[in-house]
Amino acid sequence: MRTGKTFVIVGAGMVARTHVLAAAACADKMTLKGLVDGGSGRAARLAEEASKLVGNDVAVYRSIEEVADDPEVDFAIVATPPNARASVVHPLASAGKHILLEKPVARTTAEAEEVVAFCRSAGVTLGIVFQHRMRAASLKANELVAGGTLSALGVCEISVPWWRTQAYYDEPGRGTRERDGGGVLISQAIHTIDLALSLAGPVARVQAMAATTRFHRMETEDFVSAGLRFENGAVGSLVASTASFPGGAETITLHFEKASLRLASGVLHVDWRDGRSEAFGGAASGTGGGADPMAFTHEWHQAVLEDFVDALVSEREPVVTGKAALHSHRLIDAIVKSAEGGKEVELRND
Repeated sequence: MRTGKTFVIVGAGMVARTHVLAAAACADKMTLKGLVDGGSGRAARLAEEASKLVGNDVAVYRSIEEVADDPEVDFAIVATPPNARASVVHPLASAGKHILLEKPVARTTAEAEEVVAFCRSAGVTLGIVFQHRMRAASLKANELVAGGTLSALGVCEISVPWWRTQAYYDEPGRGTRERDGGGVLISQAIHTIDLALSLAGPVARVQAMAATTRFHRMETEDFVSAGLRFENGAVGSLVASTASFPGGAETITLHFEKASLRLASGVLHVDWRDGRSEAFGGAASGTGGGADPMAFTHEWHQAVLEDFVDALVSEREPVVTGKAALHSHRLIDAIVKSAEGGKEVELRND
């Protein structure tokens, strides 16, 4: 028996099982009807497991067109590699299917802008899976920043000291511009970048360097260091790496006039200038920063999924819209451009 909105998952890679677990946790609110992939056979294996987890038969669709033609499907979670986004989103959006899209939106800002514009013209809701925003600590940080009691932001420090083995990059296409659109920035650090920008505001100018360390054989960068100037007058730094063995939790530290906030491992630490200290978010949790990229809970994806369905029912925007996600893409492109040219780059944030 189907309940609530009905959806499919497009793609059967590493993160697809996380979405299945999220769907099983809220099966009373929505129905996972099927899976589709590019013919690898992984969708069939995952569908068998998913059927047991969600409590209904999960079908395997033979093509995107078959999904588009199914009147029972309300939306799709698109979890394909970035180079397959437009070819999946266009037929689904044209058929009126809403889209919940795994990060990044696409390989480049230009491609991402096209996806966002296409969904807008098709009249469908586009949400982006930036699950770090749904952590309890992140929600509390957003509440404090929005409340205005912290006063003005002065400094924002972003650190992503992750580790990936060479075997990770040996998968065909991984870490290439053709498939992924880049390296550590667009594939790993984009989650932390999105969360930081949601709290600190957009970046106006950036000066950066990027490199591929001796620890990896790959086309794109596994280490980046960037100086940031925000539109609100604050300054900051970004250091992102998949060459930082054994890998640690990403951190965002925001220094305001009245207090400093530090987000790490799903915990928010608040140090007030008057001497008070507070912590929010419960116990520290894994974030996928080590050798196992899937070492994190499905609960954040569940929160994204529940928010997206509620947005459809309530006819409101989801927590992270396609338009909001473009800020991260533009910053990443600016960092890469600055690193390649050795000059400061100004961003467009309309």
